[in-house]
Amino acid sequence: MRVSLSVLIGAAIAVLVPANIVQAATATTSFQVTATVLKFCTVVATPMAFGNYTSSTVSETTSEITVTCTNGTPYDIGLSAGTAAGATVTTRQMSGTTVTAARLNYFLYSDTGRTVNWGNTVGTDTVHITAGATPIISTVYGRVPAGQFVAPDAYLDTIAVTVTY
Repeated sequence: MRVSLSVLIGAAIAVLVPANIVQAATATTSFQVTATVLKFCTVVATPMAFGNYTSSTVSETTSEITVTCTNGTPYDIGLSAGTAAGATVTTRQMSGTTVTAARLNYFLYSDTGRTVNWGNTVGTDTVHITAGATPIISTVYGRVPAGQFVAPDAYLDTIAVTVTY
């Protein structure tokens, strides 16, 4: 049997060269990654407990307000007048829990000397702060003045803390 030279050369090439010659190729693209950081704040406060009061002495204590806001967010902390009828942000009143008409006056301040009233009008009597990377604790300084002759009772008030940002 005779095989032509061209058939032999063709067969040799077919064995040496793969049937599917694959060449590497790529295609690329890109995409954007975005996020929007919103201003956001949370607030918690500790109770303010004056303890036992006698009319012959001033009673003082503190509460802490912890505010956590998005870093760089300016905000104001305001304190309400409380829940007693007739109370104001300059003269707050605790109500008796048994003798509900009884009132015990007290005051809330933003400074250790207890001279700067803490109210709820932004830009007037609130505390202005700009948030950092960690929660900020603000101290509320309370005072019940001496000389109040009220009925023996447990006295109570609730202050609303408002963070405006």
